[in-house]
Amino acid sequence: MTTTTTGPGSSPPSTTHEATARGRVLPFPITGQEIVLLAVIVVLWVVLSLATPAFLTAGSIVPLFVATAPVALIGIGMTVVIITGGIDVSVGSMVMVCAVVVAEQMVSSGLPLIAAVLLSVVIGGVLGLMNGVLIAYGRVHAIIITFGTANLFRFLGLQLFGGTTVNGIPDTLDVFGRGGSGRTLGIPHSFLLMLVIAGLAWYYMRHTPGGRHLYAIGGDANAARLAGVKVQRRVMLAYALTGLLTGLAACFVIAQGTATLAPNVGDGMELAAIAAVVIGGTSIMGGRGSVFGTVLGALLVQTVTSGVTQLNWPSQLASLFIGIFILIAVGADLLRQRTRRTA
Repeated sequence: MTTTTTGPGSSPPSTTHEATARGRVLPFPITGQEIVLLAVIVVLWVVLSLATPAFLTAGSIVPLFVATAPVALIGIGMTVVIITGGIDVSVGSMVMVCAVVVAEQMVSSGLPLIAAVLLSVVIGGVLGLMNGVLIAYGRVHAIIITFGTANLFRFLGLQLFGGTTVNGIPDTLDVFGRGGSGRTLGIPHSFLLMLVIAGLAWYYMRHTPGGRHLYAIGGDANAARLAGVKVQRRVMLAYALTGLLTGLAACFVIAQGTATLAPNVGDGMELAAIAAVVIGGTSIMGGRGSVFGTVLGALLVQTVTSGVTQLNWPSQLASLFIGIFILIAVGADLLRQRTRRTA
């Protein structure tokens, strides 16, 4: 972490992910770790296509992209949060609350597409804002607050489910699903929308003063505050953004399933999103990270999960391989920090 005091519109070289040790910005928008991740994904795809020829068919790739979209979308918000030095373990429970409310409204009142998406996004935004206010102004560590709200949101979701499933969900959100109506040129709309949002987030984080402020907060919040950065407000907005994206991701999750929504919806999504962020190269200590890396991390996580399933291997192996990737990513991050300190 850096202790250099910079102006609000400047970009501390030691906090931005694209800076070199001498503070020079790389002339291309992709880091070495992202290149490695991309290469790993390509190698995995080649190996899996040789091991099971069905892997590279539309019947396999489309579900893979559909499954990647909500994890990557939540991961984008999680990347922003972790860059500021925080974390949000409540997003899985947020998905449950948003999904059950939207599903029940679609069943009971025939909620149309736009209204369903807006309702989910608003609910997610409110829940995320609640986290942000408590963390930014309550001065309690994010892991404590979001662990507490995760249990509160989960209780709320279970109460809304009422001990049963939501049945007869209409096909309102099929535009985000894996069917023909949910694709353009063979690519799922949910995946395309996620890429658009990732591009906007990447531009904001890399090319605007607001994005650079978020890196500065993660590098040294006190130095950022002295430089004029409104630390509390930006931290609060980071969690609100995560909530908004989680609400949209809940719509993607509903579209993935059948006409039934079970109370276990959202289970494990916080772990998948955090895994994608960490594997993508975002430092868990804050101050450095990449939205593009998170998207690649989510794609890698889902590729491993899909590959294990198609090879008929025990499902526990997916968790093993993902855990190995996480340890490698964390080890590489620690090595970079040690090298930076001794440079």
